[in-house]
Amino acid sequence: MATARRTTRNDPASRLVHPAAPATAVIAFANQKGGVGKTTSSVNTAVSLAQRGFHVLLIDGDPQGNATSSFGIDKAGVRYSTYDVLVDEVPVAQAIAVTDRSGLDLLPSTPVLAGAEIELVEVPDRERRLSRALAGTLGRYDAVLIDCPPSLGLLTINALTAARSIVVPIQCEFLALEGLGQLITTIDLVKRRLNPALDIVGVLMTMFDGRTRLSAHVVDEVRRYFPHRIFATIVPRSIRLAEAPSYGQAILEYDPSSRGAIAYEAFTTELVERLALTRRGTVQRAEEETRQAP
Repeated sequence: MATARRTTRNDPASRLVHPAAPATAVIAFANQKGGVGKTTSSVNTAVSLAQRGFHVLLIDGDPQGNATSSFGIDKAGVRYSTYDVLVDEVPVAQAIAVTDRSGLDLLPSTPVLAGAEIELVEVPDRERRLSRALAGTLGRYDAVLIDCPPSLGLLTINALTAARSIVVPIQCEFLALEGLGQLITTIDLVKRRLNPALDIVGVLMTMFDGRTRLSAHVVDEVRRYFPHRIFATIVPRSIRLAEAPSYGQAILEYDPSSRGAIAYEAFTTELVERLALTRRGTVQRAEEETRQAP
């Protein structure tokens, strides 16, 4: 193994000024309501970012493992998962599953993750298990996306404690705003007690049906509630979006010319701009991995 050259005050290399590496963006897709598009949004955003040259880690934090299934990965064949990282402290790098997509890694999930809520209840500092697990891995990625479960339990709290930004997907239906106040309260609580850097980067409206006045009404209500946080992109209700996971593909791969694919490309562009995401580059990433190696 190559060893790093030690520099001294008389070494010219020690006088070179190296710009600080941009911080890795850690983004949680969170909403305690189910069926609002968290998994669809996190999977398609991860694929879109990877296609643009970003190095991305997608964490499946939901015991249902839908993000894992969306990539065509058989959960029964997963050796290590998010559960092992949180409960048994298996290194993230050891638990990553191959997605066959350049620049995109996946930390998979299986149903056993549901037991983590109970098994961690007596563990000190249990809310920071994911944050600590990611500490030695962030330097390898431009962005880490976390697909949260439809609850406000310990798994979601771990995601919010590890993240710096939150995307809140909201379905364009009558009950969309129900429980939103509870989510905001939870986010504020995590921000005050566990993660002062946490912030809502935006609200993403999903499953919009332009044929109904209800969808437009819900969008108007959310825009009134989050006037400066709602994304301009609105994801339409689409059969193609629902079909794509059954083929182990994101909509950007399954039908890149579909309305859903176009919407997620537009959303990803907005997200990149709002967070000022940058590509760290393969050379810089290799140097960081060498420094982190034992």
